[in-house]
Amino acid sequence: MIVCSCNVLSDHEIWNVVTASREQPLSAQQVYDCLGCSVQCGRCTRGVKRIITEASTACVERAAEGMSGLRNGGYLEVTGIGSASI
Repeated sequence: MIVCSCNVLSDHEIWNVVTASREQPLSAQQVYDCLGCSVQCGRCTRGVKRIITEASTACVERAAEGMSGLRNGGYLEVTGIGSASI
């Protein structure tokens, strides 16, 4: 879905930038910079911030799930591959 009509940015593009970033959380301006554009009219800002929050939360939850596997004997379960000792 297009979130920013001025820059024609989709929710998927914003989500991908946030989940690929090593820095959490990102600001809306940082996301726009990563996508090579800037805020124009500002009407999308609230929606962009909501997507950033949702994507950041998903990253944290995935990281927490991965770390819980390490607490249980040092094995991390990887879907479709089996388990790996760390």
